[in-house]
Amino acid sequence: MRRRRFAGMLACGLLAARNASRAQAKVHRVGLVSIGTDPERPVRWQPFRDAMRELGHVEGRNLEIADAFANGDAARLQGLVDELVRSEVSVIVTTGNRETAAARKATSTIPIVMLLVPDPVAQGFVASLGRPGGNVTGLTSMVPGLSQKYVELLREMLPGAAQLGVVAAPPNPTELHRRELQDAAARLGVGLRFLSVQGQGDFDPVLQRAKREGVSGIIATLDPLTFQHRHALVDAALKHRMGGIYWDRAFVEAGGLMTYSASFVDLQRRGAGYVDKLLKGTKPADLPVEQPIKFELVINLKTAKALGITIPHSVLLRADEVIE
Repeated sequence: MRRRRFAGMLACGLLAARNASRAQAKVHRVGLVSIGTDPERPVRWQPFRDAMRELGHVEGRNLEIADAFANGDAARLQGLVDELVRSEVSVIVTTGNRETAAARKATSTIPIVMLLVPDPVAQGFVASLGRPGGNVTGLTSMVPGLSQKYVELLREMLPGAAQLGVVAAPPNPTELHRRELQDAAARLGVGLRFLSVQGQGDFDPVLQRAKREGVSGIIATLDPLTFQHRHALVDAALKHRMGGIYWDRAFVEAGGLMTYSASFVDLQRRGAGYVDKLLKGTKPADLPVEQPIKFELVINLKTAKALGITIPHSVLLRADEVIE
Protein backbone atom coordinates (compact mmCIF):
# COMPACT_ATOMS: atom_id res chain seq x y z
CA MET A 1 0.00 0.00 0.00
CA ARG A 2 2.78 2.37 0.91
CA ARG A 3 4.54 1.53 -2.36
CA ARG A 4 1.43 2.36 -4.34
CA ARG A 5 0.96 5.61 -2.48
CA PHE A 6 4.59 6.54 -3.02
CA ALA A 7 4.45 5.63 -6.73
CA GLY A 8 1.29 7.67 -7.14
CA MET A 9 2.82 10.66 -5.38
CA LEU A 10 5.95 10.36 -7.52
CA ALA A 11 3.91 10.22 -10.73
CA CYS A 12 1.89 13.25 -9.68
CA GLY A 13 5.09 15.08 -8.82
CA LEU A 14 6.64 14.32 -12.17
CA LEU A 15 3.50 15.38 -14.00
CA ALA A 16 3.33 18.63 -12.06
CA ALA A 17 7.01 19.33 -12.76
CA ARG A 18 6.52 18.65 -16.46
CA ASN A 19 3.47 20.91 -16.64
CA ALA A 20 5.32 23.64 -14.77
CA SER A 21 8.24 23.30 -17.17
CA ARG A 22 5.91 23.65 -20.14
CA ALA A 23 4.25 26.65 -18.59
CA GLN A 24 7.60 28.30 -18.11
CA ALA A 25 8.84 27.49 -21.64
CA LYS A 26 9.45 30.71 -23.50
CA VAL A 27 7.28 31.31 -26.54
CA HIS A 28 9.06 33.42 -29.15
CA ARG A 29 6.97 35.71 -31.33
CA VAL A 30 8.31 36.30 -34.87
CA GLY A 31 6.81 38.81 -37.30
CA LEU A 32 6.73 38.34 -41.08
CA VAL A 33 6.46 41.53 -43.15
CA SER A 34 5.59 41.69 -46.86
CA ILE A 35 3.88 44.29 -49.03
CA GLY A 36 3.03 41.87 -51.79
CA THR A 37 1.68 38.87 -49.86
CA ASP A 38 -2.07 38.36 -49.62
CA PRO A 39 -3.11 37.82 -45.95
CA GLU A 40 -5.48 35.12 -47.18
CA ARG A 41 -2.67 33.19 -48.86
CA PRO A 42 0.25 32.84 -46.42
CA VAL A 43 1.31 29.59 -48.14
CA ARG A 44 4.14 31.49 -49.87
CA TRP A 45 5.86 31.56 -46.46
CA GLN A 46 5.47 27.84 -45.76
CA PRO A 47 9.18 27.06 -46.42
CA PHE A 48 10.11 29.48 -43.61
CA ARG A 49 7.65 27.84 -41.23
CA ASP A 50 8.91 24.37 -42.19
CA ALA A 51 12.53 25.37 -41.63
CA MET A 52 11.70 26.89 -38.24
CA ARG A 53 10.02 23.64 -37.21
CA GLU A 54 13.07 21.65 -38.29
CA LEU A 55 15.18 23.91 -36.07
CA GLY A 56 12.98 23.15 -33.07
CA HIS A 57 10.70 26.19 -33.17
CA VAL A 58 7.18 24.79 -33.37
CA GLU A 59 4.08 26.95 -33.74
CA GLY A 60 1.65 26.33 -30.92
CA ARG A 61 4.42 25.15 -28.62
CA ASN A 62 7.35 27.55 -28.42
CA LEU A 63 6.77 29.76 -31.46
CA GLU A 64 4.13 32.24 -32.55
CA ILE A 65 4.27 33.76 -36.02
CA ALA A 66 2.54 37.08 -36.66
CA ASP A 67 1.83 37.92 -40.31
CA ALA A 68 1.98 41.55 -41.43
CA PHE A 69 0.92 41.22 -45.07
CA ALA A 70 -0.23 44.36 -46.90
CA ASN A 71 -1.64 42.70 -50.05
CA GLY A 72 -0.01 45.29 -52.30
CA ASP A 73 -1.17 48.32 -50.28
CA ALA A 74 2.01 50.19 -49.37
CA ALA A 75 0.03 52.73 -47.34
CA ARG A 76 -0.77 50.01 -44.78
CA LEU A 77 2.79 48.85 -44.36
CA GLN A 78 4.10 51.13 -41.61
CA GLY A 79 1.02 50.61 -39.46
CA LEU A 80 1.35 46.85 -39.74
CA VAL A 81 5.01 46.98 -38.72
CA ASP A 82 4.32 49.37 -35.85
CA GLU A 83 1.74 46.91 -34.55
CA LEU A 84 4.31 44.10 -34.64
CA VAL A 85 6.67 46.20 -32.54
CA ARG A 86 3.94 47.01 -30.04
CA SER A 87 3.19 43.30 -29.73
CA GLU A 88 6.82 42.79 -28.62
CA VAL A 89 7.99 40.39 -31.31
CA SER A 90 11.43 38.88 -30.77
CA VAL A 91 12.50 39.12 -34.43
CA ILE A 92 11.06 40.77 -37.55
CA VAL A 93 11.55 39.07 -40.93
CA THR A 94 11.17 41.35 -43.96
CA THR A 95 11.24 40.89 -47.72
CA GLY A 96 12.33 43.92 -49.79
CA ASN A 97 13.48 47.52 -49.41
CA ARG A 98 10.23 49.12 -48.28
CA GLU A 99 9.46 46.43 -45.73
CA THR A 100 12.96 46.65 -44.25
CA ALA A 101 12.86 50.46 -44.20
CA ALA A 102 9.51 50.37 -42.37
CA ALA A 103 10.89 47.91 -39.82
CA ARG A 104 13.97 50.06 -39.20
CA LYS A 105 11.78 53.11 -38.73
CA ALA A 106 9.71 51.23 -36.17
CA THR A 107 12.57 49.83 -34.10
CA SER A 108 16.31 50.14 -33.59
CA THR A 109 16.50 47.31 -31.05
CA ILE A 110 14.44 44.36 -32.31
CA PRO A 111 16.54 42.23 -34.70
CA ILE A 112 15.46 42.43 -38.36
CA VAL A 113 16.18 39.64 -40.87
CA MET A 114 15.80 40.77 -44.50
CA LEU A 115 15.41 38.29 -47.35
CA LEU A 116 14.97 40.16 -50.64
CA VAL A 117 16.90 43.44 -50.39
CA PRO A 118 18.96 43.91 -53.57
CA ASP A 119 21.64 46.27 -52.14
CA PRO A 120 21.38 46.65 -48.34
CA VAL A 121 24.58 48.71 -48.13
CA ALA A 122 23.39 51.28 -50.67
CA GLN A 123 20.03 51.43 -48.87
CA GLY A 124 21.81 52.15 -45.58
CA PHE A 125 20.38 49.10 -43.84
CA VAL A 126 23.83 47.72 -42.98
CA ALA A 127 27.32 49.18 -42.79
CA SER A 128 28.75 46.34 -44.86
CA LEU A 129 27.84 42.78 -45.77
CA GLY A 130 30.55 41.37 -43.54
CA ARG A 131 29.85 43.67 -40.58
CA PRO A 132 26.21 44.77 -40.59
CA GLY A 133 26.64 46.95 -37.52
CA GLY A 134 23.07 47.63 -36.38
CA ASN A 135 19.93 45.57 -35.80
CA VAL A 136 19.57 44.43 -39.44
CA THR A 137 21.09 41.34 -41.03
CA GLY A 138 19.97 38.53 -43.33
CA LEU A 139 20.19 37.96 -47.05
CA THR A 140 20.49 40.07 -50.15
CA SER A 141 18.43 38.82 -53.08
CA MET A 142 20.83 39.85 -55.80
CA VAL A 143 24.40 39.29 -56.84
CA PRO A 144 26.36 41.45 -59.25
CA GLY A 145 25.45 40.58 -62.82
CA LEU A 146 22.04 39.04 -62.13
CA SER A 147 20.17 41.83 -63.92
CA GLN A 148 22.42 41.32 -66.93
CA LYS A 149 21.24 37.71 -67.08
CA TYR A 150 17.67 38.94 -67.63
CA VAL A 151 18.72 40.77 -70.79
CA GLU A 152 20.96 37.96 -72.01
CA LEU A 153 18.39 35.19 -71.52
CA LEU A 154 15.49 37.13 -73.01
CA ARG A 155 17.55 38.16 -76.03
CA GLU A 156 18.61 34.54 -76.48
CA MET A 157 14.93 33.56 -76.40
CA LEU A 158 13.99 36.42 -78.76
CA PRO A 159 17.00 36.69 -81.10
CA GLY A 160 15.23 39.08 -83.46
CA ALA A 161 14.28 41.58 -80.75
CA ALA A 162 15.44 45.14 -81.42
CA GLN A 163 14.04 46.57 -78.17
CA LEU A 164 13.23 45.20 -74.73
CA GLY A 165 11.18 46.91 -72.02
CA VAL A 166 11.72 46.90 -68.24
CA VAL A 167 8.42 47.01 -66.33
CA ALA A 168 8.42 48.26 -62.73
CA ALA A 169 6.87 50.76 -60.36
CA PRO A 170 9.26 53.54 -59.29
CA PRO A 171 11.64 53.62 -57.49
CA ASN A 172 12.34 50.22 -59.04
CA PRO A 173 14.54 49.12 -60.62
CA THR A 174 17.26 50.40 -58.32
CA GLU A 175 20.11 52.39 -59.80
CA LEU A 176 22.49 49.42 -59.58
CA HIS A 177 20.16 47.15 -61.53
CA ARG A 178 19.28 49.90 -63.98
CA ARG A 179 22.97 50.24 -64.88
CA GLU A 180 23.40 46.48 -65.21
CA LEU A 181 20.40 46.26 -67.53
CA GLN A 182 21.65 49.15 -69.66
CA ASP A 183 25.19 47.76 -69.87
CA ALA A 184 23.96 44.33 -70.95
CA ALA A 185 21.62 45.81 -73.56
CA ALA A 186 24.40 48.00 -74.98
CA ARG A 187 26.77 45.04 -75.15
CA LEU A 188 24.21 42.95 -77.05
CA GLY A 189 23.19 45.80 -79.34
CA VAL A 190 19.55 45.84 -78.25
CA GLY A 191 17.51 48.88 -77.25
CA LEU A 192 16.16 49.13 -73.71
CA ARG A 193 13.22 51.13 -72.47
CA PHE A 194 12.03 51.59 -68.90
CA LEU A 195 8.26 51.23 -68.72
CA SER A 196 6.97 52.87 -65.56
CA VAL A 197 3.69 51.65 -64.06
CA GLN A 198 1.76 52.87 -61.03
CA GLY A 199 -0.92 50.20 -60.81
CA GLN A 200 -2.30 47.13 -62.57
CA GLY A 201 -4.47 49.35 -64.75
CA ASP A 202 -1.29 50.63 -66.43
CA PHE A 203 -0.11 47.25 -67.70
CA ASP A 204 -2.31 46.97 -70.78
CA PRO A 205 -1.95 50.55 -72.14
CA VAL A 206 1.77 50.73 -71.34
CA LEU A 207 2.54 47.42 -73.08
CA GLN A 208 0.26 48.27 -75.98
CA ARG A 209 2.18 51.51 -76.57
CA ALA A 210 5.54 49.80 -76.11
CA LYS A 211 4.62 47.08 -78.60
CA ARG A 212 3.55 49.69 -81.13
CA GLU A 213 6.90 51.43 -80.67
CA GLY A 214 8.96 48.28 -81.28
CA VAL A 215 9.39 46.58 -77.90
CA SER A 216 9.35 42.79 -78.43
CA GLY A 217 9.75 41.49 -74.89
CA ILE A 218 9.58 42.61 -71.28
CA ILE A 219 11.71 42.26 -68.17
CA ALA A 220 10.01 42.43 -64.77
CA THR A 221 12.62 43.06 -62.09
CA LEU A 222 12.18 42.82 -58.31
CA ASP A 223 9.09 44.89 -57.53
CA PRO A 224 6.14 44.30 -55.16
CA LEU A 225 3.56 45.90 -57.47
CA THR A 226 4.26 43.64 -60.43
CA PHE A 227 4.37 40.61 -58.12
CA GLN A 228 1.07 41.44 -56.46
CA HIS A 229 -0.62 41.89 -59.86
CA ARG A 230 1.42 39.30 -61.75
CA HIS A 231 -1.63 37.71 -63.39
CA ALA A 232 -2.64 41.05 -64.89
CA LEU A 233 0.90 41.73 -66.11
CA VAL A 234 1.28 38.29 -67.66
CA ASP A 235 -2.13 38.54 -69.30
CA ALA A 236 -1.22 41.92 -70.81
CA ALA A 237 2.08 40.53 -72.13
CA LEU A 238 0.31 37.57 -73.73
CA LYS A 239 -2.38 39.83 -75.18
CA HIS A 240 0.25 41.92 -76.93
CA ARG A 241 2.34 38.84 -77.81
CA MET A 242 5.37 39.86 -75.80
CA GLY A 243 7.66 37.26 -74.27
CA GLY A 244 8.90 38.13 -70.81
CA ILE A 245 11.43 37.21 -68.17
CA TYR A 246 10.38 37.74 -64.58
CA TRP A 247 12.02 37.93 -61.17
CA ASP A 248 10.03 35.18 -59.45
CA ARG A 249 8.80 31.75 -60.54
CA ALA A 250 5.24 32.69 -59.50
CA PHE A 251 5.05 34.74 -62.72
CA VAL A 252 5.79 31.65 -64.79
CA GLU A 253 3.23 29.65 -62.85
CA ALA A 254 0.77 32.42 -63.78
CA GLY A 255 1.61 31.97 -67.48
CA GLY A 256 4.74 34.09 -67.95
CA LEU A 257 7.40 32.88 -70.36
CA MET A 258 10.43 32.44 -68.11
CA THR A 259 12.13 33.40 -64.87
CA TYR A 260 15.69 33.45 -63.63
CA SER A 261 15.97 34.31 -59.98
CA ALA A 262 17.32 33.52 -56.58
CA SER A 263 15.17 30.78 -55.07
CA PHE A 264 12.81 32.44 -52.56
CA VAL A 265 12.28 29.03 -50.97
CA ASP A 266 16.02 28.78 -50.33
CA LEU A 267 16.18 32.37 -49.02
CA GLN A 268 13.32 31.67 -46.61
CA ARG A 269 14.97 28.55 -45.28
CA ARG A 270 18.28 30.32 -44.81
CA GLY A 271 16.44 33.22 -43.21
CA ALA A 272 15.03 30.79 -40.65
CA GLY A 273 18.61 29.92 -39.76
CA TYR A 274 19.27 33.58 -38.96
CA VAL A 275 16.15 33.76 -36.79
CA ASP A 276 17.20 30.61 -34.95
CA LYS A 277 20.59 32.15 -34.08
CA LEU A 278 19.01 35.43 -33.00
CA LEU A 279 16.49 33.69 -30.74
CA LYS A 280 19.40 31.87 -29.13
CA GLY A 281 21.13 35.12 -28.29
CA THR A 282 23.40 36.00 -31.22
CA LYS A 283 23.42 39.72 -32.01
CA PRO A 284 22.42 40.78 -35.55
CA ALA A 285 25.57 42.89 -35.84
CA ASP A 286 27.60 39.67 -35.52
CA LEU A 287 25.82 37.85 -38.38
CA PRO A 288 27.21 38.75 -41.84
CA VAL A 289 24.75 39.33 -44.67
CA GLU A 290 24.82 36.49 -47.19
CA GLN A 291 24.16 36.40 -50.93
CA PRO A 292 21.99 33.93 -52.87
CA ILE A 293 23.53 30.57 -53.64
CA LYS A 294 20.64 28.88 -55.44
CA PHE A 295 19.12 30.21 -58.66
CA GLU A 296 16.33 28.82 -60.83
CA LEU A 297 15.70 29.06 -64.56
CA VAL A 298 12.09 28.08 -65.18
CA ILE A 299 10.41 28.11 -68.60
CA ASN A 300 6.74 27.84 -69.48
CA LEU A 301 6.62 25.73 -72.64
CA LYS A 302 2.90 26.26 -73.13
CA THR A 303 3.40 30.03 -73.20
CA ALA A 304 6.31 29.73 -75.62
CA LYS A 305 4.11 27.73 -78.00
CA ALA A 306 1.25 30.23 -77.66
CA LEU A 307 3.63 33.06 -78.59
CA GLY A 308 5.19 31.10 -81.44
CA ILE A 309 8.60 31.10 -79.75
CA THR A 310 11.02 28.27 -80.43
CA ILE A 311 13.08 27.76 -77.30
CA PRO A 312 16.77 27.42 -78.19
CA HIS A 313 18.25 24.06 -77.25
CA SER A 314 21.00 25.83 -75.32
CA VAL A 315 18.40 27.48 -73.07
CA LEU A 316 16.44 24.27 -72.55
CA LEU A 317 19.61 22.50 -71.41
CA ARG A 318 20.15 25.14 -68.72
CA ALA A 319 16.56 25.11 -67.46
CA ASP A 320 15.96 23.82 -63.94
CA GLU A 321 12.31 23.24 -64.76
CA VAL A 322 10.08 23.32 -67.83
CA ILE A 323 6.36 23.80 -67.22
CA GLU A 324 4.27 22.13 -69.92
